Amino acid sequence: MDTYQIKGEYIQLIQLLKVLNWVEHGGEAQAIVSAGQVRCNGEVDYRKRLKVRPGDTVEFDGKRVHIIE
Repeated sequence: MDTYQIKGEYIQLIQLLKVLNWVEHGGEAQAIVSAGQVRCNGEVDYRKRLKVRPGDTVEFDGKRVHIIE
């Protein structure tokens, strides 16, 4: 599992997918979240603006990342 360090209190889920280069653009990020292809802390989450915080784990397409401060 990889880690990603954020600056600040949180990062929105679609922004995280873009900065990790798991998607090419924001429209793709929104589509995969809406389709239920992304898991946060082991559960599917459909919220595009989900606030991902340190301690959370995000999964998509066989990739996992743990968010740290």
